[in-house]
Amino acid sequence: MISQRTKQYFWLIGINLFISTFTFGGGYVVVPMVRKYFVSRKKLFSEDELVDMASIAQSSPGAIAINLSTLSGYRVAGRTGATVSCIAAIFPSFVILACISTFYAAFAANPLISAVLRGMQASVAALIVDFVVDICSRIIKERCLLLTLMIPAAFLASFMFEIHVAIILSLCCFVCIARVWLRARRQI
Repeated sequence: MISQRTKQYFWLIGINLFISTFTFGGGYVVVPMVRKYFVSRKKLFSEDELVDMASIAQSSPGAIAINLSTLSGYRVAGRTGATVSCIAAIFPSFVILACISTFYAAFAANPLISAVLRGMQASVAALIVDFVVDICSRIIKERCLLLTLMIPAAFLASFMFEIHVAIILSLCCFVCIARVWLRARRQI
């Protein structure tokens, strides 16, 4: 008889293999898939927890998709869940890259594969826009002028003034930490 915990590990392996295999375009594309399977279908954590995990995954070193799958696995089944989720998320990319590197000349010259990759770029852009809209709407719902103004300020800093994203992210983190610290001091 297979225990409930073991079934959970197998589900994590299967779902992370599936998500990693069929999502192209980076970590932001994984977020809607995690939302669909972990939040909407299984209700393993809330939408707010997903946004928090996506923020942590983005600001942590490494690939966002791997970080998010690891955090999701940890949230669902602890350290073992994090481990199996991380391995399952890495495995399809490893296999695909090994195949592509082996047959690179054939892939590079094939017009059908080039057309498929261009089509994927369009769908990736749509998923990223969906994720950005979701995050912006959550920030605006906070009804904090500072956080709301951070959205256009970060965009302008990157797009108009070409300030490095790491600097923008660091400044935003500093402002948010200062905001939390000041709020905590006021409550004392």
